[in-house]
Amino acid sequence: MKSKIFKLSIGKGGYVSAHLLAPNNIEARNGLVLAHGLGNNLNHPLLESFATGLTKKGMITLRFNFPYRERGKDLPDPQETLVETLCLAFEWLKDETRLETENIFLAGKSLGGRIASLAVAEKLIVPAGIIFLGYPLHPPIVKFPLRSSHLHTIETPMLFFAGTRDSLCDLKLLESELKKIKAPWKLEIIEGGDHSFIPPAEDKRTELEIYQEIISRAWSWIESLKKL
Repeated sequence: MKSKIFKLSIGKGGYVSAHLLAPNNIEARNGLVLAHGLGNNLNHPLLESFATGLTKKGMITLRFNFPYRERGKDLPDPQETLVETLCLAFEWLKDETRLETENIFLAGKSLGGRIASLAVAEKLIVPAGIIFLGYPLHPPIVKFPLRSSHLHTIETPMLFFAGTRDSLCDLKLLESELKKIKAPWKLEIIEGGDHSFIPPAEDKRTELEIYQEIISRAWSWIESLKKL
């Protein structure tokens, strides 16, 4: 596959690191913009595997850093900055590949998925679908407040991956919230997975095996949407 590591302009002279992957000798019909979680960056193993796996399926994938991680900081940028950065990445991929908007998907790990959904809820961009790689539904332990009210207004199809040991996404609460969503949605449960889908020590599955299962299920969902 073709790989391009570059600096993505985010306006006002600012740049963030980005990584574009494209399949060899295949005319890609679909694209994916992939955003990282709060404490990681575009090189998180799950995101690398997810992008690589879907590129092998024939998609063009773009992952990028949010500005705070590009600066090496832990405290995230204001929400509007995160949303704007994701929208710029989406528009860059659309312009670079000349793909139609209805052929570009969004995906995000934790924070990245929430920011993607906020951008769509605010109607700033209209992707083909949104894939959540562990949605941060609530803070750990207290499970309140829920970060889901904006999801109810979205009309874009959504795919949720949730681990059964996810401290930031109680499955019963998630299932209850999903019933309020107007758009088509699907929930894929990863048995034993935590917020990053890492299994418990006694589980014989490797992280790579779990990632491959996630890629396979995500691709099946993407294909199902294109047949509608």
